[in-house]
Amino acid sequence: MALPPPASTSSLFHLSPSPNRLLLPARISDLRNPNFGNPSFIRYRGCSARYLGSKPLASVRFSRLLMSGAQEAIGMGFFEAIKELERMVRDPSDVLAEMTERLSARELQLILVYFAQEGRDSYCALEVFDWLRRENLVDGETMQLMVSIVCGWIERIIGRDHEVDDVVGLLNEMDCVGLEPDFSMVEKVVSLYWEMGKKEEAVVFVKDVMRRRGVGASVVKDSGENGRGGPIGYLAWKMMMDGNYVRAVRLVIEFKENCLQPEVYSYLIALTALVKEQKELSKALWRVKASIKAGMADELDKESIRQIDRYQSNLIRDAVRLSEWAIQEGNSRISVLVHERLLAIYTCAGRGLEAEHQLWNIKLLGKEPDRKLYDAVLATCASQNEVGAVRRLLAGIEARGLEHRKKSLSWLLRGYLKGGYYLDASETLMNMLDLGLSPQYLDKVAVLQGLRKLIQESGNFEPYVKLCRYLSDRNLIVPCLVYMYINSYRLWIVKML
Repeated sequence: MALPPPASTSSLFHLSPSPNRLLLPARISDLRNPNFGNPSFIRYRGCSARYLGSKPLASVRFSRLLMSGAQEAIGMGFFEAIKELERMVRDPSDVLAEMTERLSARELQLILVYFAQEGRDSYCALEVFDWLRRENLVDGETMQLMVSIVCGWIERIIGRDHEVDDVVGLLNEMDCVGLEPDFSMVEKVVSLYWEMGKKEEAVVFVKDVMRRRGVGASVVKDSGENGRGGPIGYLAWKMMMDGNYVRAVRLVIEFKENCLQPEVYSYLIALTALVKEQKELSKALWRVKASIKAGMADELDKESIRQIDRYQSNLIRDAVRLSEWAIQEGNSRISVLVHERLLAIYTCAGRGLEAEHQLWNIKLLGKEPDRKLYDAVLATCASQNEVGAVRRLLAGIEARGLEHRKKSLSWLLRGYLKGGYYLDASETLMNMLDLGLSPQYLDKVAVLQGLRKLIQESGNFEPYVKLCRYLSDRNLIVPCLVYMYINSYRLWIVKML
């Protein structure tokens, strides 16, 4: 919309820069050099006047500010200030200092937005803000306005395929005028690159920021309160949220190996990504085994098994490296979080003893692990038939409430079933019944099915009959009667009465 004239004048003209002047240079850093080598970057002093109704001011923000200030008359000083600033004969601070008595707070904001529009002299907007800051005239609304303006500039630079250096240059210009770009601004840049599908540019930008150890005078710090750390952690978090877990891990490790010191929280994000990747691997292996069991896929050959083991080992190796870095550079609270993630990785990988070790490390750091963690480690150790670990984890189970005991023993039973230790699962089931704990129906069925499988493999039917008798005595199943055993087929004919 066109800029309305002051109330005391008629609608004659509004000011516009000459079409020959460059208002948006190709690089933000060139703004300070009016004699840049490319002739198109030369600034021409002066301005042109034209009647209202020609080209309107193309800024929604400017229109909104203007409408919000409609109750407040715009004085002649506003137009004179814009005219004098566009002529570029004098320093902007001198112009504004001379006219400060004639400009209201709303008019100063309008001047700021006027020069922030696309097609206007954006460097002049920075100069105006710098003067406002030095004169202590920047309130919360003006600061929010300037941040919004800068975000708009950044979005245009990124959207128009400018170099990453241009974005960094703009952030440095912000710092020069006292608008210190903090982590939230870096986060905004990464998000814009990500949303526009320019993910490699986001990596280059973060590398540039880390090489400089920040932007402007702002030093990169670990802002772990948001759960995403600093620039590296936030970038790794974006990759993890996209499901690219391994890339997130490699990113953090590469930054560390290249001496671009990641924040401590970035190690935690990488470890979280490893937990997710390990879960995906475990699910994939479970689906493969189920397909093989159902006859829908062939058995894995030795080379495939070797590759799976190598991939699993690489995940564990990366987890150990990241954990060591995090513990060295972090505090005890970080160490607890590290051991929790290592515990999750080892549990998903089926490494019970290593998972148990992480459990005791958490206790040594003064935090009592959640009972769910105990149960998960217990099930993992049972699936590997780690007798000593199971005994240690069950120590003191009698002191727990009935509900907690039932949960722990149910996890133990399921761990034995997963590992194929059906005799131990049967003993656990009977132990639960002796304690007055009623196992779930599916758990009882799974144990009976496992014992039937033992009969087919070894011909030993006693454990099956023993459990059936035990369950029958407690009226949990009807009695069973063995009619006949065909030795050549290892077949028992059982009739349920």
